[in-house]
Amino acid sequence: MTAAPVFLVTHSGGFHADELLSSVVLTRLYPAARLVRSRDEAWLTPGPDRIIYDVGRAYDPEAGVFDHHQRGAPLREDGRPYSSFGLVWRHFGHAYLRALGLPETAVATIHAEFDQSFVLPVDLMDNGALDPGIAGPLADLTLPMLLESLKPVFDDRAEGAEDRAFDSALSIARTFVGAAIARKAAKLRAEAVVLAAIAAAGTGRVLELPAGMPFRSAVVRAGADRLLFVIHPRDKDWALTGIRLNDDGFEQRADLPAAWAGLTDRALELASGVEGARFCHNGRFIAVADSRAAILRMADLAVAEAERVTA
Repeated sequence: MTAAPVFLVTHSGGFHADELLSSVVLTRLYPAARLVRSRDEAWLTPGPDRIIYDVGRAYDPEAGVFDHHQRGAPLREDGRPYSSFGLVWRHFGHAYLRALGLPETAVATIHAEFDQSFVLPVDLMDNGALDPGIAGPLADLTLPMLLESLKPVFDDRAEGAEDRAFDSALSIARTFVGAAIARKAAKLRAEAVVLAAIAAAGTGRVLELPAGMPFRSAVVRAGADRLLFVIHPRDKDWALTGIRLNDDGFEQRADLPAAWAGLTDRALELASGVEGARFCHNGRFIAVADSRAAILRMADLAVAEAERVTA
């Protein structure tokens, strides 16, 4: 396909996350196109004026058809299945990111990261290759299940109910996709700042940042294993946080002192010996003080305690 489509065609009836999320991408790229939900063969016949997805019984990018339900459906290089979302992201994702205004230097990285963290799980769940029950009692809170929960209930017979529900769910899906992309773009911007701060920290154990921002990936990338804590200003105070050992868990390189846990204001000042100490979370992963001088003192004490514990 070379010309912009006039129609974006997917199936009518009950909807799933994959065609909803595909619609997010395609409607952003082709805002003038009419989104058609139909199972009429006339609409499902390929043509130069349309993109057909999650229906059509074929995967033919040249003809503008992106389905995955047919025998011999396309697979990723590692053998895992695509849904329509994965196929649409594969072919239109780079253009979508450019349409959002991302710098060209970030497009390839964000495309790949979003594919792995956001698109692939949707693909796998849609194909039954990832059991939503893996989330245990939180299974209904996965994004695909939340989006699909917006379908009309079984006995809602009102004319147009499914299309209205689809439109409502599409608006919500746009918000989730936009937020996920924005966070990945922000993470890339933060990396340069964090790497510069790591260089400035030298051999110190505390990393000072100019604001709160994602930092763990840059710390790992820099091989800054010496760092134990991070400090940064907030709106009216300063924060001291730990550095998690991995993205999925809560274990840290070092915890804040046990004597501070759950204390606030004067009680924390007395326990820490730091005037201006204001709060320490009971989980010992963040503390707050009212000035840079106070948070630096708390950071020094936290480092000394961590070194003592591990000596």
